[in-house]
Amino acid sequence: MAANPSPFSTLRAALQRHVERNLVAGVSHALVRGQEVVERHCAGHARLEEGELLREDHLFRAFSNTKLFTSMAVLQLHEAGHFALDEPIDRFIPELSARQVLKPGATSLADTEPAKGPITVTHLLTHTSGLSYGIFDPGTPMFKAYVAAQVLHPGQDLAQMMQRLAGLPLSFHPGSAWQYSVATDVLGRLVEIASGLRLDTYLERHIFKPLGLQDTGFVVPADQQHRLAGYYQGADLMQPMLGGLTRVDATQPYPGAYVRPAARLSGGGGLVSSLPDMLRVVQSLLPGGPALLRPETLALAMRDHLPAEMSQQFPLMGAMPSRGHGLAGGVVRSAGPSDHPGATGEFYWGGVAGTQWWVNPRLNIGGVMMTQRVMGFMHPIGIDYKREAYAALMAGS
Repeated sequence: MAANPSPFSTLRAALQRHVERNLVAGVSHALVRGQEVVERHCAGHARLEEGELLREDHLFRAFSNTKLFTSMAVLQLHEAGHFALDEPIDRFIPELSARQVLKPGATSLADTEPAKGPITVTHLLTHTSGLSYGIFDPGTPMFKAYVAAQVLHPGQDLAQMMQRLAGLPLSFHPGSAWQYSVATDVLGRLVEIASGLRLDTYLERHIFKPLGLQDTGFVVPADQQHRLAGYYQGADLMQPMLGGLTRVDATQPYPGAYVRPAARLSGGGGLVSSLPDMLRVVQSLLPGGPALLRPETLALAMRDHLPAEMSQQFPLMGAMPSRGHGLAGGVVRSAGPSDHPGATGEFYWGGVAGTQWWVNPRLNIGGVMMTQRVMGFMHPIGIDYKREAYAALMAGS
């Protein structure tokens, strides 16, 4: 009698198809049910040019997966009494006081009005601060302003970054809308001020070491750089299913990124990590895992904090009413057309290169996927992975 197929065979096949179509060089993932690791798998290559097969110990540019670490650090400091979540950020970062806000329809940075209220810690955690990014909205006044001010320049430390933000208006009044932004980099500076430690030192002492993370940091040591996966760009940004990959890590996101120390410790996108380390972080978000926060704080972090009429909204994509936001990541309010029906209640986020983590506290399951493709965070591979992961986990429950 033939052996029963693995409940994860369909998921593995879906990931393999993306590798075979030359859409990603390689992809690795792991899934948990409670604290039990029920699936882990690698497909494809770490570096196509060298023919090196992807292993679990390869390193990945985490990009916005970093936001989870920084947000957890902020919540730890909140628990320790350093600040309230509704505290105005200008009490710690005076550069962000007395904000001006672009008027609706403004075409010039001079067309502003005074902010109706201060930016709070919660506004920063939920991306409702009014800050921008200077990445996802080319052609807009705010995009041009952020680029001109070199807000994301790696040669400046977080204190200098705050000074560059000081002269820029907000896109909207704090708390009145959602916009993905440099808010988590501002929170990284808050961690430094409140703790008296550099962001990398704080994360090492209070996040990495307690969780036993071995591979996570802002720069890959020289003797470990052979483990860093290649970073690839697809054949056409607007046609994500068109096969073809070009390696770009020599220049993107900037020359020397992640392999040489930089002044800017980006709490929003600066970490490198591995599949085992990210899996450990996911386990810390589920009951019975290594706890970084009190249960009530973690529950607060995973709850949607946006009002019902507000939702995530990325440029060119329109409003996403099924997606709210917690204090350290997005929240699936209700399963959308591309989701598995079980996704309601999921707490998640991911990085621009396609790395992603997620947990569903309602179902006590979670997972991690790691890959390295420019603008991979919205690539169909992530959608396929999540849908098939839910199907397999729920079938086996």
